[in-house]
Amino acid sequence: MKKFDTISILHVIFLSMTVIGLKNHVTIIPSLLKVAGRDGWASVILSTVALFPWLFLLVYIHKKSKQEPVKDWLKRKIGKVGTSIVLYIIAFYLIVLAAFTMRETLQWITTTFLPKTPMLIMLIIYTILCVLLVTSNLQTIAMINVMVLFGVVIFGFFVAFTNIQVKHPDLLRPFFEHGFSPVLKGMVYPASGFIELVLFLFLQHQIKDKIRWYHFTIMLLILMGLTLGPLVGAIIEFGPDEASKQTYPAYEEWGLISIGRFFEHLDFFSIYQWLTGAFIRVGVLLYVVVDIFNMNGKKKRIWLTLAPAFFFISLSLFLLSDTKFIEAKGSFLLPTTFFFFLILSLFLASVAFISGRSSKKAKKINTQKVVKENDIG
Repeated sequence: MKKFDTISILHVIFLSMTVIGLKNHVTIIPSLLKVAGRDGWASVILSTVALFPWLFLLVYIHKKSKQEPVKDWLKRKIGKVGTSIVLYIIAFYLIVLAAFTMRETLQWITTTFLPKTPMLIMLIIYTILCVLLVTSNLQTIAMINVMVLFGVVIFGFFVAFTNIQVKHPDLLRPFFEHGFSPVLKGMVYPASGFIELVLFLFLQHQIKDKIRWYHFTIMLLILMGLTLGPLVGAIIEFGPDEASKQTYPAYEEWGLISIGRFFEHLDFFSIYQWLTGAFIRVGVLLYVVVDIFNMNGKKKRIWLTLAPAFFFISLSLFLLSDTKFIEAKGSFLLPTTFFFFLILSLFLASVAFISGRSSKKAKKINTQKVVKENDIG
């Protein structure tokens, strides 16, 4: 791997904050509030604790694959046909995830800021921008992410501290008023974001150092914080009932900002947060697809194959009404994402375990043959 194509562990952590952080900070909050209500914070914490042992599974896969490209490692272990089937399924699902992000982002834009702008025009423009990002290398994506993430974090702390004047922590009580069942049902939503950490295994050959368990732990804890922030904020600012009725609670929090008598209506800052987050998330998801199919640097192939596939899948989602789309996202996509990546990680771990045992057995047989030959000699 060329030096300019690699990124550091710190870049990986920053990418997780943007790529997965957008989902956990914005996308899952409405669904989580509808299911768990004011106890949604408990779902986030429990899902973090439950997925912590799973991080060691990622470390195990990372170690056994010796940081080589997963596509090449799988090809050696399960053959070309089996690998092709697995990779095509993964690629299709990643494009669908990127398309859902695009659909939700443009839905938010038309609902809040540009109600009269044709959706098709915005989709074409944003698709072109995202594909242009994908045609670069991972280091470029990581560098752009560092630059935009700084502003996202600053604005995040700004809205959190400015709204202290309208926060009422007593709205978090009573705890578990509807029992523990809603909390358990709500765990799947934050977990559907946390589980996407498995994607960084598909970029491991472009990471300078090995990913240790504490690196994954840091990312998991940061994502937990990014989820709890807007979730708890929505509950203690609007109340659990009102927050659960909102389509974008994280955005609505911007509408409460007031600095003195003259500074209000600062919600335009959220445009930067959401658009840059969606830009990086879509770019990274599509970049993984590009890397899986060895299209790195092949700009013409990306524009002729990946770009149309992403555009038309995104366009098809606009055939759904906003209500149907929100239902599909909450009831289907988020739970399915959790189980899809969980099964994928278990599959990769099984391949690593079985191939490891096979190699040890073959090595033992070869050693015995050498010993016998020496005895005969």
